[in-house]
Amino acid sequence: MANLEARYRDPTAQNPSKATTSGGSGVCMMSTTWRDEQHPSFINFISSFLSANAFRLNFVPIAPDFIFNCGGLSVAFIFVTNLDSKCISPMFSRVQKLKAQFAHLYVVVVLPTKEQNELFVHSYFKYGMELGKPTFVPVEDLEMGFEKIVKIALSRGVCKRQDVITKLKAERKQSVQAMDVFLRVLTSIPGIENHDANALNQAIGSIEAIAKASKEYTLQNTDLSADKAEIISRFFRDSNFYMSPKINRSEKQVI
Repeated sequence: MANLEARYRDPTAQNPSKATTSGGSGVCMMSTTWRDEQHPSFINFISSFLSANAFRLNFVPIAPDFIFNCGGLSVAFIFVTNLDSKCISPMFSRVQKLKAQFAHLYVVVVLPTKEQNELFVHSYFKYGMELGKPTFVPVEDLEMGFEKIVKIALSRGVCKRQDVITKLKAERKQSVQAMDVFLRVLTSIPGIENHDANALNQAIGSIEAIAKASKEYTLQNTDLSADKAEIISRFFRDSNFYMSPKINRSEKQVI
């Protein structure tokens, strides 16, 4: 056991600033079944590596070997640490089942020998796998395999956060554009200014709601004068009013 434990370098040495952080990057759930099949020293390495990268580790009875919750996104992993001819069929059956359950599924396979690599490639096509559905990640050793898992989880979490930020920016832009149209429509009504339009928006709402509101309702719910409330009511109800030419009183009449 001492020799096996010596294989794994101290993960906190790679990220000393994160060594005491817990849960900042997200949560890692490890299958209790998978855990019990691994050497204790490798589980210790995983625990230290996750702590060094600010992940909280939970042991739970889950179908995949790992589920990472990172940046609001769940990413599932199958981690095959000892590939041989006996586990090939169960592994691919499990992959087919889990890819239907998880939108983001990766299969990390440790292939340290040429024979294992050839067995994997042959079996991949034999069992009718589609490229990228799910993504298989071959690695040379256990340590590299788990590092790949963490990097994939982190990168997917970053992409998710960026998508959310982009969506929020787009929604804000649409909101600003909609408000601009709203102001343009209402301030086109004679005598209605930006302040009046904002008051109508806050008290009544959309242009459709303002068009349906009575003069009395507008007076009760805004600080608009009776004259302005009358103008708004006529504008949306009297076609002779809103289709008649308007004179800008700030300009002198040109003869």
